[in-house]
Amino acid sequence: MSYKTKLMQGNQAVAEGAIAAGVSFFGGYPITPSTEVAESLARELPAIGGKFIQMEDEIAGIGVIIGAALTGKKVMTATSGPGFSLKQELLGYACIAEIPLVIVNVQRVGPSTGQPTAPAQGDVMQARWGTHGDHPIIALTPGSVPECFDLTIKAYEFSEKYRTPVILLLDEIIGHMRERIDLPTSYDQIVKPQRKLPVVSPEEYRAYKPDADLIPPMAPFGTGYRWHVTGLVHDEYGFPDGTPAATQACLDRLHAKINNNLEDIVLYENYLMEDAEIAVLAYGGTARTAYASVDAAREKGIKVGLFRPITMWPFPEKQVKALASQVKHLIVAEMNFGQYVIEVERAVAGKIPVTLHAKYNSEAITPAELLIAIENISKQQ
Repeated sequence: MSYKTKLMQGNQAVAEGAIAAGVSFFGGYPITPSTEVAESLARELPAIGGKFIQMEDEIAGIGVIIGAALTGKKVMTATSGPGFSLKQELLGYACIAEIPLVIVNVQRVGPSTGQPTAPAQGDVMQARWGTHGDHPIIALTPGSVPECFDLTIKAYEFSEKYRTPVILLLDEIIGHMRERIDLPTSYDQIVKPQRKLPVVSPEEYRAYKPDADLIPPMAPFGTGYRWHVTGLVHDEYGFPDGTPAATQACLDRLHAKINNNLEDIVLYENYLMEDAEIAVLAYGGTARTAYASVDAAREKGIKVGLFRPITMWPFPEKQVKALASQVKHLIVAEMNFGQYVIEVERAVAGKIPVTLHAKYNSEAITPAELLIAIENISKQQ
């Protein structure tokens, strides 16, 4: 495969990754700091026969991609904090109706409209628990511009394979940062994620009858298959079924189809962790700081490494528990008041100390700041 070298924003790389994955429909509403995703796809999609539509609001932005996904299209919408809040009800609808789609959320300072161009990581818990009800979610967080491209393709792989919405959770640093990226000169050689189609006749088809992997084949509307879509608990045909048995069976399967495949879904990186006695856990733009801080601490003789969650949700519980058996102290660095640290503390369960290094004043954590935190912990060992 041949490549072309570009200087590109993370948001632009997301758009390129979407095209490479076979996305042919974008519906959304412009909002800082995600607007470049929409701008790029507004330019690129019509050139390859795809469709771009700017809707009247954020709710309509996710509603229209749900409709397009039901016709068999790979779809995307992009937003930031306030828009992500507005999309939650229909995100839950897509979860229970098992509609594949990708939602890009480029985080900024909140709550409410906060500071539209300032970096933050305050939507981490919203990505997991933003909708009402009880269901799993997959959320991926890139740490570089090239990874924005790769993880966008991976988001569609997961969405189509597991028939579920996937959240691509950037922050403003990654979304607006420019880096070198080597893109394939042609996306034709990239394997396009494909959803599972029915092998039975339209008369025999049941839209929510799962295969052995617990994932039902999904027939595109307009191909002769007719099925009912609802936000209610439903039977295998898609028609409402409010019995306790149907409710439990529905929720059990939604969770199991994700939880049974954690080895496939949970992605992460270990950096200089082989002999580490202290671990920094950081993600997204904050991980960029952590690489530099860990390198600087190593030069001072401190045995520290970085654990970077790439899959934020499902939470990498197995890997964090393993960390607690390897190192003496865990530092969680994040640009919020303390969100992911709650899950880390739960998984560690008091086995080792967990220290939060939080910053939420609209500025990124600097390498020098995090280095001081590492040095302070090292002195306590």
